[in-house]
Amino acid sequence: MAMMMSETTGAMSEPVETPEESFARPLAEPDVRQQVLVLQLSGSGLDSAVLGWSRYDGTGRSHPTMGDSDEPPYETGVAALQDGWRLLQAAQLLPPVRGHEHDTSYLPNEFWFTRLVRL
Repeated sequence: MAMMMSETTGAMSEPVETPEESFARPLAEPDVRQQVLVLQLSGSGLDSAVLGWSRYDGTGRSHPTMGDSDEPPYETGVAALQDGWRLLQAAQLLPPVRGHEHDTSYLPNEFWFTRLVRL
């Protein structure tokens, strides 16, 4: 750990950890892991229908892959929220470049959800 000097007062402050030290700390809750759910919605609102999805399981208990289910895990993003998932990231709304409104590209209405589960 390194001591830090305040730029305003010149006084020494509490030791600051290096990133390596910080990330090497034991987990606060060693029996908790994260699951991630990515929903591709038909529109920019969370109440839009789910078109596609991906799941990632940090518990290691399952190994979901693309195409492992014909039915989406939720009908809408709101349904995922109601089931306890937390919204981590919402799609950025960007207009298409003029003249390219009908080009195919990435799917723009992607929402990332997360939840913590016990092992």
